[in-house]
Amino acid sequence: MPEAVFFDLDGTLADTAPDLADALNRLKSENGLEPSPLSRLRPQVSNGVRGMLGVGFGITPDAPPYPELAQRFLHLYAARLCIETRLFSGMDGVLARLEEEGIPWGVVTNKAERFAYPLIDALGLSTRCACVIGGDTAARPKPFADPLLHACITIGKNPRDCVYIGDDIRDIHAGKAAGMRTVAAAYGYLGTSPPITTWEADAVIERPLDLLSFLDIH
Repeated sequence: MPEAVFFDLDGTLADTAPDLADALNRLKSENGLEPSPLSRLRPQVSNGVRGMLGVGFGITPDAPPYPELAQRFLHLYAARLCIETRLFSGMDGVLARLEEEGIPWGVVTNKAERFAYPLIDALGLSTRCACVIGGDTAARPKPFADPLLHACITIGKNPRDCVYIGDDIRDIHAGKAAGMRTVAAAYGYLGTSPPITTWEADAVIERPLDLLSFLDIH
């Protein structure tokens, strides 16, 4: 069994898409635009502000309106951070089993600390997780290994004895770069990445509870 397990946040640990989509659609409403369906926005959640504004407004970060829209989007999201956000079905059971086995778990996300910390707190996980590493915690975010190595230093574990699970190819690249075993979450957002079968993760799981089988926890 691993010494520690680290989870990506959006699309892996928790389904944050409804609240992010709500923020985007409130922003679109402020700008006289019709809302976008959740089904269209959901795959872009792992791409953060760039992905959400890209699909919602059809703009890229080099467009003149982008900075102001991005700032307003984040303001709207922060105001309603955890209204519809929930752990994925079965995830609480996974966390409980890890805790029963004495395996610490943490969160390593590209979400900025100012959103990641209060969201983890709102989900009732602050006293349970060993660490929360945001996209601005380490020198470089995923797909670089920096955040995962920072997580290992924080809780005193060797990366080679740890597992990282995520729903984006950047998660797998980061995990491999850190020397961890990697698990791809097929139930997540997946974004516009190549097919999940090409990510070269050590395992692909269809639901959170499948992680326990991979970890040989029964």
